[in-house]
Amino acid sequence: MEDKLFRRLFLGFIQIHILHHAKEAPIYGVWMLEELKEHGYTISSGTLYPILHTMEADGLLTKEERNVEGKIRKYYSTTNKGNTVLIEARKKAYELFKEIKD
Repeated sequence: MEDKLFRRLFLGFIQIHILHHAKEAPIYGVWMLEELKEHGYTISSGTLYPILHTMEADGLLTKEERNVEGKIRKYYSTTNKGNTVLIEARKKAYELFKEIKD
C-alpha cells in the first residue's frame, strides 16, 4: 500500500526529472533508469517506458531512433511544450520547497 502511495506521489518528480535531463541532452531509457536510481528512485523499465510514451503522447517529449551497435535505441528530447512545462514545474517546485523546508 505504501509503495503505491509513494509511487503516485513521486511520479510528478520523476517526470520533472525526465524533462530536466531531456532538455539538457537526448536521453534513453536505460540511462534514465540509472540516473533516477542515483537519486533514490527505484523504478523498473516496465514503469519508466510507459511514462516516456505518455510524455511523448502528451507532446512533452519527442523521440528519435538511432542505431547503436546494431540495436535501435530510442532517444527522447523535450519539445517546446515540454520546456514550457519544465519552467512552470520548476517555479511550482521552488514555491513548494520554500513552504515545506522547515
